[in-house]
Amino acid sequence: MMQQRLRAAGLVLFWLAVAGALSAGKVALQTIPREFAEDLDGKPVDPIASSRGALTVLVFIRTDCPISNRYAPEIQRLSQEFRKQAKFWLIYPERAESPLRIREHGEEFHYTMPALRDVHHSLVTRAEATITPEAAVFERSGKLIYHGRIDNWYEELGRSRAKPTTHELEDAIRKTVAGETISAAHANAVGCYISDLK
Repeated sequence: MMQQRLRAAGLVLFWLAVAGALSAGKVALQTIPREFAEDLDGKPVDPIASSRGALTVLVFIRTDCPISNRYAPEIQRLSQEFRKQAKFWLIYPERAESPLRIREHGEEFHYTMPALRDVHHSLVTRAEATITPEAAVFERSGKLIYHGRIDNWYEELGRSRAKPTTHELEDAIRKTVAGETISAAHANAVGCYISDLK
């Protein structure tokens, strides 16, 4: 009788340990960073998968970066010009920027493309982005084919040309659509550094 009680107590302790391990596993899973960015309602979005067969263009910007803000008309122009071939997304990588502030920023600069918060930097990592403004172009298969500056308007911080003489982002989209090889897969951007990069 005593042995049966001990065996039953042992089983209870075993299942309590299993339940505790499972519970700990759930807690651990909750702390793993999400693989997706968030829309402004907090819903997870994978912009590359959501582009539905078109090229994906991610443009990393900040609300408080003056160079990002100066590029707003050009970003909007490119998104309209290539709207049939590419899906443009505005990516805000700074954790401190709230959905409300991002909405206000979009209205202020007349953006019409969708905006995402990349609070876990999953898109920053996939695009190898370090600066705002910086762009990344992904093929329909999801392969990264270009990342870097939009053009060479800025030579360095505080020093810009009257107008750009090269147009890396536009060229990357045009050549990819035409089935041509992109001359350079990366061009260094000038702007504001993305914080909290590992």
